[in-house]
This record gives sequence, C-alpha cells and structure tokens, in this order.
Amino acid sequence: MVTEPANPATSDIEVTMDGHVAVVEIQRPPLNFFDHDLIRQIADAFDTLDQNPDCRSIVLASQGKAFCAGANFGTGQDDGSGSEDFSEEGFQNTTGRLYQEGVRLFSNKKPIVGAIQGAAIGGGLGLALVPDFRVAAPAARFGANFVKLGIHQGFGISVTLPRLVGRQKAANMLLSGRRVSGEEALSLGLVDQLVDADNLRAAALEMAAEIAVNAPLAVMSVRATLRQGLADEVAAATDHELKEQQRLRATDDAYEGIRAVAERRPGNFTGR
Repeated sequence: MVTEPANPATSDIEVTMDGHVAVVEIQRPPLNFFDHDLIRQIADAFDTLDQNPDCRSIVLASQGKAFCAGANFGTGQDDGSGSEDFSEEGFQNTTGRLYQEGVRLFSNKKPIVGAIQGAAIGGGLGLALVPDFRVAAPAARFGANFVKLGIHQGFGISVTLPRLVGRQKAANMLLSGRRVSGEEALSLGLVDQLVDADNLRAAALEMAAEIAVNAPLAVMSVRATLRQGLADEVAAATDHELKEQQRLRATDDAYEGIRAVAERRPGNFTGR
C-alpha cells in the first residue's frame, strides 16, 4: 500500500493506494464528527482521484469507534454523547456551505465502497450513503435521529435513503428516528455485506478490487448511467432540507430535542 504525500490542507484524511484501489480514511477518532472543512477535504480527495488513471475504485473508511457520529455545527468540541453539536451561529452560517460540499461527493466518477465499523448517525448516515456499496461490521449502527433532535433530515438523506431501501422503509427510519443494527441494515438493503470487524477493511478492499479489475472506462460509464441525476437530486433536496432545518431550528422542540439527545433521555416535546 502506497501513502500519498501529506498535504497540510487535508490534515483530517489520509489517501493511500492499494493497487488500483484508493483508500480515503477519515482521521477524527473516536467519533469522526464532520464539519464543512472535513467534507471539503473528502470532496477534494475524490476530485483528485477522478483525475488519477491509476485509481479505479475507492474505499471510504474512518478511524475510531464510529464511522461518523454526526455533524458538528457548533464549537468544534464533542462531548462523546454521539449527538450533533449545535450553536445557533454555527448552524445558520455553515450548514448551507456544508451541503454544497456534500453535493460534490455525489459528483465523483469512481465507484466507492464504504467500510462502516460503527455508528453512522444523523449526518453521519448521510455520509455513509455516499458510497455505491457498504460493508459493515455487526457493531455498526445506522440512525436518522433528526426527529429526536426536533429538526428535518439533511445531507440529501431525503433522496438517498429511499433510493437505497425504498420509500416505506426509509419513512420508518425517518419518522421513528430509531437506530438500525448491522444485521437489520443487511436485511433492509442498507448494507451489502456484514463481516467481522477484524476483516472489515479487507472485505471492503476486496469488493473495491473486484470492481477495479474491470475495464475502467466501461465501469465509469455504467456507474454514470446508474447514478444519472443523483447529484442534481441531492442538490435540490438539500435546498429544501436546509430551509426546513432552519425553520424548525427556531422552535422550542428543537432546543429540547438537542438537550434531550445530549442528556440521553426522551424528549419532552410540546409542538411549539
């Protein structure tokens, strides 16, 4: 495996090459909360790999306990609760720019396999839905917990989740806000393969390598057909999601939901 030269502008990720497979690893352990800067770094890495003829497929992975426990729109501090960290200024001023970078993730040309070792919650679920395929460990957990926070889902999940598991199963996840285990995710079609944690990275690399042995121009052509219009759909969805998130963020229920999730208790919602 060859490590790409270090780039100070991409200090939260590392890109390595294993044959024709690139590994983009997020390095914000243990929970890998993301912000605008991290999503930009990943999108820039995908763009660079699109221009690299030696790269034919990509594995998106992360260090630490969680694949990605959500978005950080606030202070940059995580309290280990697995909840999203909000400040009013951070949320209002950065979410739109973050979603613009997020749309770029759906515009890349090379197939992506996600290696999901732990929690993919809230915006972290949105990031886990970027890859074409997901290989997960039994400890993986998937949750669209937005209604528990008192807000609307974001990161294009309105499009990507129904596209993957169907409208009815997506509605169940979105309206309940419940967490889905690795085994249930496999049954739902949310993940493609469930493997032991010790073999997770190897299994993801194997799936990506199985793609990479094929004619690269044909692979990119077929993938482009299968994902035709997806980036545009995500862009339109995030515009709507952001408006709804900003509207609901001003409600009493959103303040209560954020506190409740941070305190690991049910929310006491009033509909105001």
